[in-house]
Amino acid sequence: MSVTRVRVVDLETTGSRPPAHDVCEIGWQDVVLGADGRWAVDDERGAILVNPGRPIPPVTMAVHHIIDADVADAGYWRDVAPGVLKPEGGAVALAAHRASFEQRFCTPALSGGARWICTWKCALRLWPGSPSFSNQVLRYWRMPEGLDRAIGLPVHRAMPDAYVTAHHLRDMLSEASLEQLLAWSDEPGLLPRVPAGPERGRYWRELPTETVQGFARDRDEDVRFSAQTELARRETGEVSALPDVPRPIQGRLL
Repeated sequence: MSVTRVRVVDLETTGSRPPAHDVCEIGWQDVVLGADGRWAVDDERGAILVNPGRPIPPVTMAVHHIIDADVADAGYWRDVAPGVLKPEGGAVALAAHRASFEQRFCTPALSGGARWICTWKCALRLWPGSPSFSNQVLRYWRMPEGLDRAIGLPVHRAMPDAYVTAHHLRDMLSEASLEQLLAWSDEPGLLPRVPAGPERGRYWRELPTETVQGFARDRDEDVRFSAQTELARRETGEVSALPDVPRPIQGRLL
């Protein structure tokens, strides 16, 4: 029996820039389409430690608490990755929160050229009123149904983080199609609010056109795209209602 599955993955690494850095753990959690047409978080989840082939820096040990002794006898990334990224029976897509990070390590050669859903980018579109768009803030702001708190801990370990992300993805798939999530994920992030500077926390619609034009030349791809999208909206006269929620006090988009 074939299963329509999206595999959510999360990595713990020695740093953010391969090949200088490498993976020390991969976790996964599947989201599957049931016979009733609804997506669900199933019981297929797990984690594998990976030998990064180099010492783990103390600054990253302090995040995920994986130490060199934990991975000394583990397999290397090139050997471990394909079995997780290309599961038996296949997957219609891979997913991760801020998937651009995972994609640095999960190259097309290892993933079989899989398409990716970025739940961070999709959250910006679907839940613009969130006080922040980190995996864990979304977890506690939304309180997804069925999320087992114990399975979702500790934070910054690969399987628990993938498990939390999978609940966001399941809920996103109840609000938008798979193809829509993939399309949003292929574009820069559409930030609902200004992420930094004197205007931090303000919705784009609230800003004078001249200010938005300045942001449209920003070096940050997501800021630039978001400002350009707002300018295009103003040119067409399209109405864009602000979320019906109080503005987050922090005004941050981490």
